[in-house]
Amino acid sequence: MTPLIHVVLVLIVVGVLLWLVNNFIPMASSIKSILNAVVVIVVVLWLLSFFGIFTLPSR
Repeated sequence: MTPLIHVVLVLIVVGVLLWLVNNFIPMASSIKSILNAVVVIVVVLWLLSFFGIFTLPSR
């Protein structure tokens, strides 16, 4: 599988999972906002790391 297809598949899976959580798991809107922000930040950092723009710190 090419890396670009892998990125697209990961983005689709993350998006669908986030949509499912937002629509079908009842929780306060403030918690949903925090969850959405955390997921977006993690995905952006992962994408930046994937394309070599940002390196995630390793242990």
